[in-house]
Amino acid sequence: MSLEVKVPVVGESITEVTIAKWLKQDGDQVAMDEVICELESDKATFELPAEAAGVLRIKAQEGDTIPIGEVICVIEGAGQGASAPQPTTSASQDTITESKSVTDPQSTVAAENTPSHGTQNQSTTGGAAGQTIDVKIPTVGESITEVTISKWLKADGDQVAMDEVLCELESDKATFELPAEAAGVLRIVAQEGETVEIGATICRIEAGAGSGVTTSPAPQTAPAAQPAQAASAQGGGASTYASGTPSPAAGKILSEKGISASDVTGSGRDGRITKEDAQNAQARPAAQPAAAASAPAAKESAASAPVAAGSRNSRREKMSSLRKTVARRLVAVKNETAMLTTFNEVDMKPIMDIRAKYKDKFKEKHEVGLGFMSFFVKACTVALQEWPAVNAQSDGGEMVFNDFCDISIAVSAPKGLVVPVIRNAEGLSLDGIEKEVVRLAKRARENKLGIDEMTGGTFTITNGGVFGSMMSTPIINAPQSAILGMHNIVNRPVAINNQVEIRPMMYLALSYDHRIIDGRESVSFLVRVKELLEDPMRLLLGV
Repeated sequence: MSLEVKVPVVGESITEVTIAKWLKQDGDQVAMDEVICELESDKATFELPAEAAGVLRIKAQEGDTIPIGEVICVIEGAGQGASAPQPTTSASQDTITESKSVTDPQSTVAAENTPSHGTQNQSTTGGAAGQTIDVKIPTVGESITEVTISKWLKADGDQVAMDEVLCELESDKATFELPAEAAGVLRIVAQEGETVEIGATICRIEAGAGSGVTTSPAPQTAPAAQPAQAASAQGGGASTYASGTPSPAAGKILSEKGISASDVTGSGRDGRITKEDAQNAQARPAAQPAAAASAPAAKESAASAPVAAGSRNSRREKMSSLRKTVARRLVAVKNETAMLTTFNEVDMKPIMDIRAKYKDKFKEKHEVGLGFMSFFVKACTVALQEWPAVNAQSDGGEMVFNDFCDISIAVSAPKGLVVPVIRNAEGLSLDGIEKEVVRLAKRARENKLGIDEMTGGTFTITNGGVFGSMMSTPIINAPQSAILGMHNIVNRPVAINNQVEIRPMMYLALSYDHRIIDGRESVSFLVRVKELLEDPMRLLLGV
């Protein structure tokens, strides 16, 4: 009896998924509820378990995008309980040893004795000995056709573990990490700085290699296998394919922390490492002395390096894909829009007084600081709803008006300017806005923003004041029609009730597309923002 396994419904708005990785090969014996592959949607990654025990027959390959309800594989012999081996049988034990690190001699022998099935480029849990796996550039976005290799995190010939991050890839929209599809020896095909197309082979992994070959293995690979063996020996026949294996979310957290999966005890089903296990995991303190010792050495090296007086050295750096795209879009906006800028100034004293009075209580209650950005975002959402043209955009010969406010916040990231989006900002409170600003800024600094987090904004706010800018004319973030520029706060003499007073003043600049927004609308919008900021009680009362 054969059982067709179809792509399940994984979300209300998700109509298709991509096969990110097959964890089992065509022809492999699988157990009931064993995870056989990972599916990716435009929002999250999911695991697909086997619906019955039997022999796996793969119908869709890695990288294929298939609709919900489509047949992804077939399990032959489903329902024949006598023929389906359980996790404690010898066949299952071979599967367990296959998933161990290749530095474990026992797992290497088991892998050599296990027949391999399927195509050469399929991802495997551990990879059969002598098998070479082509690692190809995955699909990272609907409109992305090529990426640039930003940095190799492993060297050619290094021993790599399953799911270990090999390199960083950079597209014109975001930065991505490429994990190893199997354990083995890395053979780099494309070098740093090269631009390669989606689907091209970037490197190869010699699965099962490493024993008897002189390479530069990771320092903790060999010791890491020992705790896994000990745990397996203690658990006896209780070990399964999931023992000590992190889920995709857990694997990413462990990679960010620099912690090996073998150092974490899984609390999930069959010993699988869950997201909570990874979040609670602590790095080994043994690395601290080495880091402390390297710091003085680095300082001494920097201090001893001679600096030639009057040096006229120069250097060239290849422009990143992100910077190229930003440059191209900014030039296009200047050439294709009727852009101009209107200015006003804001007395920041009322907001500064509120912050001074309530910032401690605000942080104590909401666990986030009370900054200026939440006031500006809130004021802009109110003004945008009153002047919808400022929240509109041009689409061919039509104008698209939005009844929601998705506010893009310009953030200076290590690799260039990015604009993550606060969705439905009009419905957020001050603390909700602050939490989103902190979350997005942190992800931007760590180069972890996804494409969905940077697209779809309706209005942009940029703060050049943090760098000391007094006045500027920001460029519109297409296809939006307007952008608000904040600047530094300077104590200046101003007339208040016919009396000269020293007040903390900020210049505001609104750049807008005159094809959509008229002068009356742009000026009125900026005046409304000024009124709300100078009398913050209006934001709370909605007047």
